[in-house]
Amino acid sequence: MDLRIFTEPQQGASYDTLLAVAKATEDLGFDAFFRSDHYLSMGSADGLPGPTDAWITLAGLARETKRIRLGTLMTAGTFRLPGVLAIQVAQVDQMSGGRVELGLGAGWFEEEHKAYGIPFPKEKFARLEEQLAIVTGLWATEPGKTFTYRGSHYQLEDSPALPKPAQDKIPVLIGGHGATRTPRLAARYADEFNVPFASIEDSERQFGRVRAAAAEAGREPDEPRCSNALVVCVGRDDAEVARRAAAIGREVDELKTNGLAGSPAEVVDKLGRYAEIGTSRVYLQILDLHDLDHLELIASQVQSRLG
Repeated sequence: MDLRIFTEPQQGASYDTLLAVAKATEDLGFDAFFRSDHYLSMGSADGLPGPTDAWITLAGLARETKRIRLGTLMTAGTFRLPGVLAIQVAQVDQMSGGRVELGLGAGWFEEEHKAYGIPFPKEKFARLEEQLAIVTGLWATEPGKTFTYRGSHYQLEDSPALPKPAQDKIPVLIGGHGATRTPRLAARYADEFNVPFASIEDSERQFGRVRAAAAEAGREPDEPRCSNALVVCVGRDDAEVARRAAAIGREVDELKTNGLAGSPAEVVDKLGRYAEIGTSRVYLQILDLHDLDHLELIASQVQSRLG
């Protein structure tokens, strides 16, 4: 099972903080560094020193790391025009030597749109479907040919479809809990399907829907690969777990129920139960980005025990 580090910088993180986490991610042997795509903090967090842009961050990290994969859970479709997004992601992929992955979602947090003057359309899912068609279509267009798209929300005429990514195909992640449209969209476009912050039972149910949709679309049932995003809070003893839970404003029992919390052995056991339902990758949501000892503990006592 791959373990990836997943950050929520809108809660309060500078680029330097994210760089320190990304370098620790690489040095400790984790598979990837991912970040959310938000411009406004949530809950009681003050968000200081202010938001950082997801793709500007990843462009910087592309030049300051060498091995880890880099990506978003999830880029908000409301933030960027699809043609512009295709250029941005392809450029960062070139800058990283082919280590980028694109998680793309419809966008949902209305307050941040109001705060920064970003339009928040009522019908977002249909826009997301067109965005996926355009971004993947631009990348797949052969050099020397052009790409035209006429949709209800976006129209492209004779685009040169440049630049091209360094990778032959940038992995596309789609996620969510929707029972019908989301699995269908994943079956058509996703290399990976992610279920965020869900129980083993709910994840298994959603993975089953995606596998069925993939088979109906003519793909192998285990395409796309299945993953989860889960908050993590690990400690060597109960006191360390409690300290880390308090630092992120959460209760230990709640974290054990809804995430990966407790001793390394407890977390390894729960990851094993996710693996049994087909989870092959987990994004560990790290909420205290200054606690790099937490990452070291996970690497040495959790990751090292996984097959």
